[in-house]
Order: sequence, then C-alpha cells, then structure tokens
Amino acid sequence: MYDTILLFLAGLLAGSMNALAGGGSFVSLPALISVGVPSVAANATSTLALFPGGLASSWVYRDGVRRVCGINAVAIAMVTVVGGVAGSVLLLLTPSRIFDGILPWLLLVATLMLAAGPRLSAKLRTQARPNVPAFATVQFILGLYGGYFGGAVGLMMLAAWSVLGGGEIKSLNPTRMVMVTAANAVAVVVFVLAGAIVWQQCVSMTFGAVIGGWIGAHVGRRLPSPVVRMLTLAVALLTTAVFFSRAYL
Repeated sequence: MYDTILLFLAGLLAGSMNALAGGGSFVSLPALISVGVPSVAANATSTLALFPGGLASSWVYRDGVRRVCGINAVAIAMVTVVGGVAGSVLLLLTPSRIFDGILPWLLLVATLMLAAGPRLSAKLRTQARPNVPAFATVQFILGLYGGYFGGAVGLMMLAAWSVLGGGEIKSLNPTRMVMVTAANAVAVVVFVLAGAIVWQQCVSMTFGAVIGGWIGAHVGRRLPSPVVRMLTLAVALLTTAVFFSRAYL
C-alpha cells in the first residue's frame, strides 16, 4: 500500500512538472528505483507511466502548437519520432550506466543554454536564421535522447529552441509538450514489445501522472511568462544537481 501511494504521488508531481516545464522523470525514475525496480526497467516504466499525462497535457495545449524557427510542427514531429525510435532501441541494447556519467553534463549544458537563451537568441536573430538541416539534426538528437533516457528532454528542447531563436519559453511550451509526447509514444511501443515494463508499479504512477498532467497544463496556460521561465530554470537547476549527485556521489 505504501509503495502504491508513493508511486501515485510521484506520478502526480511528475505529470505536473512535465506540463509546466519538463523534468518529471526526475521524480518518477527515483521513485520506481526506490521501490525495487531495476534502473533500465524503471526508465522504461517511467516513460510509459508519464505518457498518458503527456497526452492529457498535449490535448490542453493543442491550440498553442506552432512553427519553431519557421519550421512546421509536423516536420518537427517526424524528425522527433525517428530519433525516439532510435533512442529507445539503443536503451535496450546498451547498459544505462554508460550514459549515467555523461547525463549530468548534458543537463548542465541545457540549463546554461536555457538561462542564456533570450540573449543568445537575440544575437542569432540579428545574424542568421538556423537552416533546416541544422535544426533537424538538433531535433533528431533530442528525440534520440528522449527515447533513450528522457530525463529533462523537455528542458533541453526549450533550451535549444530558445538559443536558436524560437521565441519565448511560454510560447514554445505547447509545441515542446507535443514533441516530447511524440518521442515518448514511439519509445513506449518499443518498450512494451520488448517486455521491459514493470506493470504493477506502472499502473498507480500512471493514474497520478494523468491527473498531474491535466492540472499542470491548465495552470501553465494561465501563468505569466516570467513565472513559467523561473519555474523552468528552477526545475533545470534541481534536475542537474540531482543527476550530478546520482552519478558522482
């Protein structure tokens, strides 16, 4: 009973975080590991558990999906899905501990990019717009990362798009939510077919994530842009600190 309540509350918080700024797996993955789920299975189970919450948030945000850096959302989704398939297959073939040492540094780079995004994007807008191949390459890597691990992939998307001149974080949030959900969708299919999901622990977390995702998306649409940015940075800093601690302490 304790494990069920813990996983439900973790899903509730993780779903809300994903809808507001990303980084929900910072809560869901440690919660699953704490109740005895092995790390690779916990990663796959976390992806599935948070997926319905992502769908709920994406539905709320559907009217806000738009082009990023002048590129159509459908094209962005296609590249993201291809990356998600590659990443999820890579996870099942490669021990996740190999990636544990690299992950904190990637999160640190993403946090710095997010913090400096507005200034950097202003400079980029005065120089040159990112070309389609460059944007597609970045988005494929983000999709691959999302399928492989997914920790704070939403934060990384916001950071990369902000630096590339995509606009304000709040305006990018709906598109970010949909793209993360797209990457997770194909990863979920791969994980289910591979039998990597721990179903008993997944159910209670999924219920919490759906409720949290719905609430978080409605709250996110009403919060002022500076507040959303501040919350996003706070989650980014906390997520980075936790993963550094997990990898090196």
